[in-house]
Amino acid sequence: KKNIYQFNTRLHSKCVSTSSLSPLHTEVNTSFDIRPELLLSVLIIKRYTTDNLCLYIFRFYLNVLLSSVCLLLALSHHPSSLSPPSPACELMNQGILALVTSTGCASASALQSLTDAMHIPHLYIQRNSEGSPRTACQFNPSPGGQRYTLAARPPVRLNDVMLTLVEELRWQKFIVFYDIEYDIRGLQGFLDQTSRQGVDVALQRVDRNISRVFTNLFTTMRTEELNRYRDTLRRAILLLSPNGAHTFIQQAVETNLASKDSHWVFVNEEISDTEILELTHSALGRMTVIRQIFPLWKDSSTRCMRHNHRISSLLCDPQEGYLQNLEVSNLYLYDSVLMLANAFYRKLEDRKWHSMASLNCIRKSTKPWNGGWSMLETIQKGNITGLTGTMDFKDSGSNSHVQFEILGSSFSETFGKDIKRLATWDSVHGLNGSLKESRIENGMQGVTVKVVTLLEDPFVMVAENILGQPKRYKGFSIDVLDALAKILGFKYEIYQVADSKYGSQLPNGSWNGMIGDLINKRADLAVSAITITPERENVVDFSKRYLDYSVGILLRKPEEKINIFSLFAPFDLAVWACIAAAIPVVGVLIFLLNRLQALRSSSNQNAPPGQPPSTMGSGTLHSAIWIVYGAFVQQGGDGVAGSVALRIVMGSWWLFTLIVCSSYTANLAAYLTVSRMDHAIWSFQDLARQIDVDYGTVRDSAVYDYFRNKGTNPLEQDSTYAELWRTISKNNGMDYSVSSPSEGIRKCCSACVRACVCVCVCVETEVVYCCCILLYS
Repeated sequence: KKNIYQFNTRLHSKCVSTSSLSPLHTEVNTSFDIRPELLLSVLIIKRYTTDNLCLYIFRFYLNVLLSSVCLLLALSHHPSSLSPPSPACELMNQGILALVTSTGCASASALQSLTDAMHIPHLYIQRNSEGSPRTACQFNPSPGGQRYTLAARPPVRLNDVMLTLVEELRWQKFIVFYDIEYDIRGLQGFLDQTSRQGVDVALQRVDRNISRVFTNLFTTMRTEELNRYRDTLRRAILLLSPNGAHTFIQQAVETNLASKDSHWVFVNEEISDTEILELTHSALGRMTVIRQIFPLWKDSSTRCMRHNHRISSLLCDPQEGYLQNLEVSNLYLYDSVLMLANAFYRKLEDRKWHSMASLNCIRKSTKPWNGGWSMLETIQKGNITGLTGTMDFKDSGSNSHVQFEILGSSFSETFGKDIKRLATWDSVHGLNGSLKESRIENGMQGVTVKVVTLLEDPFVMVAENILGQPKRYKGFSIDVLDALAKILGFKYEIYQVADSKYGSQLPNGSWNGMIGDLINKRADLAVSAITITPERENVVDFSKRYLDYSVGILLRKPEEKINIFSLFAPFDLAVWACIAAAIPVVGVLIFLLNRLQALRSSSNQNAPPGQPPSTMGSGTLHSAIWIVYGAFVQQGGDGVAGSVALRIVMGSWWLFTLIVCSSYTANLAAYLTVSRMDHAIWSFQDLARQIDVDYGTVRDSAVYDYFRNKGTNPLEQDSTYAELWRTISKNNGMDYSVSSPSEGIRKCCSACVRACVCVCVCVETEVVYCCCILLYS
């Protein structure tokens, strides 16, 4: 009789009906282990409805004579006005020993208050809302400090796992997307930790209509803002339901907001293997998934044994697909029943059983159950191993055993894009594994790679070649390629692309240039000053960008005209006229003062003998003007021996002369050193408005495609790009556009084309050595 038996029952059609419980038509598979001393039978008798939550209420009866315990289970899955305490009060009125519920936080708080007041042990399993990641529930303080609610599901530890992941990956900036059902207050601790570490975290809520979210982005943001937003999406954490995340990723890929160098992390405790594969195949870049896992028994003979307790193979080793994807809350629900059965069995063994009492929730005079605290202590001291692993409550009032696995996407030529386990995390040991991408060490050892390139100074240039030997190249990109070949141990064969183009999509959907060689498998790698664009990213993979470029306008310098009167350029004509007028005026003033002083001296009878009369020069007008002119050109002149008034005038003139000569010298030096050339073209708008200067760009380049996309877009509000594209695309770009930046510089120098729009970094080096070209960025 002490052997372990397995009792499997399959309930069909109608179940037991009483006056207070309505019949339920359903079919349920249940399996519980029973002992001869404790018969556990299951009767599903009523379905209650609550506010969009699932409420499981267990009612245990004891029949000492029959040595049986009956389990009554009430289910609810649909929204209604019936509050969770209502069915609980009905069962308390009939008499219960414990309550097991699986609801959201709002209903759990109400049930906690009820069970604390009635001293009924309450095992609570938190259920996710609409599949969203759960956040911690805040319970009310219990009266007298005696809390009868035990959390069967471990506390939320997603913040700790995410913080470990961010630290391991060394993210400094990322964005967190959360759906409308997620309580943002659950992220407060995570945000505080990242803020102290100096990490830049952005938050964005995702509505139920995900397609409308992306539509609003394109209607409210400009192109530059969308590019910055696209860069932000390279690092993102998704706190969404599995279905919501799948739709979100699809929309991001379809709108070209997701890039192949992105890394997204999906965080949710409940996600199946099928859903993980769907997310991985939908994402363009790297995908990481965090979910809760439970320990597995490798030995098939003991896989369904839990401390002398056998669990049905339908649950512990399921073969059917729908059984393998059971919700986590249902697994904890099963273990909670085992925990109660274990506690009741120990109560019977110790002969400390407390009879049930009928409790009335409405009457104020109703006294709580006197056996509640004893039953709660028995449950807290219990320890079982079930479907979720070890479950115990100890002194904290919650089950602390939780483990997460971190999955990462990988790619292989045999299986394509797949998912594999990178690490695990638990509350005791923390992270076990590494989240960093594995470095290729021997994967390319001895491999010969075919490289296609395009000459572009200073990235790729032809070195001095020896007759009869293959061409040798030099430049920044070649140096990078040599360094990679040395580190990874591969060899490479390099050749120039046949059509001398970077790569542009043709009307029939094919690609030319280096991009076409990569797509058609003629080359394994392309090395040059190639620009990353969304269209190119859809067909090939790029390395991380190492340089942000800008677009500039190449202009031919206007011809300088030689002017023999350029020495007068520092001052305006009006200034020279004032100076020319000032010299005779001051000369006349000095002549008059000198003459007046001479008359006064001759009439002075008391003058000391031997003192000469106060004169300046010869006292004539032309002599006075000559002295003023000599002082102006700083050549000196006759000495001034005269009255105080005459000295004040000459001193002021000398000061004026000093200021004028200093200003002239400075302006003349600046004028002769830097030629001031005025142009009417400073922007794309100026270039589009004028009609005198012909302009083009490099055909089949990123700039060429940019002008084509903007100029042919009927929704583009700025007509500047349409006008620019009309000129650039004349005769399919053969009139004014060029095949390379070097050709653009040559045409600008020879005046074949007056202006050329190019990427600045590709022409800056040549512009330095070409004195006839100007570059405006």
